[in-house]
Amino acid sequence: MSEPSATVTATSPVLTIEGAIATIRLCNPSYANRLSPSDLAIIQSHIHAVNQAPQVLVLRLIADGKYFCSGYDISSLAAESAPSSLYFGEIVDLIEQARPVTVAAINGGVYGGGTDLCLACDFRVGSTAANMFMPAAKLGLHFYPGGMVRYITRLGLNQAKRLFLTAEKIEAPEMQEIGFLTELVEPEQLGPRVDALTQQLASMAPLALLGIKKHLNLIVRGQLDEVTIQQAVLHSERSDDIKEGAAAWKDKRPAIFKGL
Repeated sequence: MSEPSATVTATSPVLTIEGAIATIRLCNPSYANRLSPSDLAIIQSHIHAVNQAPQVLVLRLIADGKYFCSGYDISSLAAESAPSSLYFGEIVDLIEQARPVTVAAINGGVYGGGTDLCLACDFRVGSTAANMFMPAAKLGLHFYPGGMVRYITRLGLNQAKRLFLTAEKIEAPEMQEIGFLTELVEPEQLGPRVDALTQQLASMAPLALLGIKKHLNLIVRGQLDEVTIQQAVLHSERSDDIKEGAAAWKDKRPAIFKGL
């Protein structure tokens, strides 16, 4: 089955890039920001564009309306030409593997594959208005492999079993308690906190920031490449960035890194 075409509409996910910061905005609040095959193809192209933009250090995922994301538009599975939900998993895998550090700004409800979309991000800042549930077993749909790995590595086996097998809905405080949210803030503070975190991340040395992010994600999947990490250590030790970092530390000023 061929991949779906990326047909851009008024509700398609939008990418903006401003300097070191890229943002993908989900723009279909009337349908709880559920993602159609076309939306997923567009997100795939956005991730590719971000990966090819060397100046981008942080990628943010934000959403319009009351909900963050309600996952895959499963009604599309009824069409013979529609891709399997495995395609949804492939796109979420791309988000996890994205070169920049990723931040999800979770403004409200997040359901099904949308929960995995969040877990693929390095930071998950949530509003107290957030809630979540995983209805796969209730709907009769077996979940794809990458998502089950993310549930286990982020939340642990017991929580993964509970959320997958009971379809229980939980609220924002418990989402933080089990590790789904890395931070929890009041709704009016979500934007400012995500902005502050974004700026903090973007101020780091690119070689170290992006390299450490990449290898932490690989290590948690059991892929420890000691040789490549050792090479990255030596490269960073010879870089202009470490010289600038040391000088800025000594002078008590913000460092100006160039990723060299």
